[in-house]
Amino acid sequence: MLVNCVAYREGNKLADIPVEAISEHLHQPDCFVWVALRDAGEAELEQMQDEFGLHDLAVEDARHGHQRPKIEEYGDVLFVVLHLVEFSPTDELRLGEVHIFAGQNFVLSVRNRSTQGFLGVRQRCEREPHLLRGGTGFVLYALMDAVVDRYFPIVDALETELETIEGQIFERNAGRANIERLYELKHKVTALRHAVAPLLEAVTKLHGGRVPAVCASSEAYFRDVNDHLARILNSIDTIRDTIGTAIQVNLSMVTIEESEVTKRLAAWAGIFAVATFFVGVWGMNFEHMPELKWPWGYPAALGLIGTTCGLMWWRFRRAGWV
Repeated sequence: MLVNCVAYREGNKLADIPVEAISEHLHQPDCFVWVALRDAGEAELEQMQDEFGLHDLAVEDARHGHQRPKIEEYGDVLFVVLHLVEFSPTDELRLGEVHIFAGQNFVLSVRNRSTQGFLGVRQRCEREPHLLRGGTGFVLYALMDAVVDRYFPIVDALETELETIEGQIFERNAGRANIERLYELKHKVTALRHAVAPLLEAVTKLHGGRVPAVCASSEAYFRDVNDHLARILNSIDTIRDTIGTAIQVNLSMVTIEESEVTKRLAAWAGIFAVATFFVGVWGMNFEHMPELKWPWGYPAALGLIGTTCGLMWWRFRRAGWV
């Protein structure tokens, strides 16, 4: 689906143009075309390939999706894959992709499996014509910066969720629920890390050393993207380490609770063992057992059993076993 197709000259918007007019504007001096597609089909990708001369391998990656975040050069064209991370209505992480083709006089973005649009990015660029005059390199930066900035609220939400779980670790009988929530959180953090870590490695191609011609005028901006990614990755690694620690603490709490239950069971078993001993002795029914003939033998036996069990309960109570 075509979202928009706009021509720009020297940082200013010329007009929204039909796809059929792309070739005409590509040959005009100081002019570039910015096309945005969403969930593009085969026919649309083939049409864009014909218009911009895109490499077959890059188009194939955009067609099939599920690519690792990366930046590849195909001649004078950059092919960038970014992961779009967002929360679903059920509070699960949903992963989409945006594939960006950037040449000297065109930018093509193909968004798949995501509800996050880039209209705000286009409006931001159009409000800053002095920056947009830098050409397609600045547009590529703006798109990447928008994707990366959307990772920050995700990180904040994951940190908040972790703090909530940590606050419940020392609650009684919450061990299983905490472990399940921690592993679910770990899965979310891992998914976000898979979006950030490869991209951080790839962005280094766009600043310092041999920079692609498309990005030459925006090298400092890509360094800023790199800094943001490094901060996000550092936060992600901190969350992962904290999750590991929380899991160990939670398992320790489970062990402590099990130990306390074992102590209670052992204490009550000891109390009933004494009672069982006395009852067993007086239940042997030997002929020469003088207490069997006593008038107060039965109440005395019950009193002795009750007193002994009561003393043991008191001792266990003072020791914290019951």
